[in-house]
Amino acid sequence: MNNLDALRISRQRDAIYDWVVDRFRVQISENDINGAMALADEFFEWMDPDNLDSEQTFFINENDLKQRYEELTGS
Repeated sequence: MNNLDALRISRQRDAIYDWVVDRFRVQISENDINGAMALADEFFEWMDPDNLDSEQTFFINENDLKQRYEELTGS
């Protein structure tokens, strides 16, 4: 992965994080506790400030994955 891909993925992850936190706050303010807890359960690692920067994000290049599949299956 080159630096441009890493920066793009980092920006995308930051945008998802911002959306999750904003949505969680909206749900709490609207007393949608079940929705907020479901969101928090799904994104727990990202919402935990102690783990935020150490949580790994895995990226798979779809074209590389398809190529590898074709190599392994002879397609």
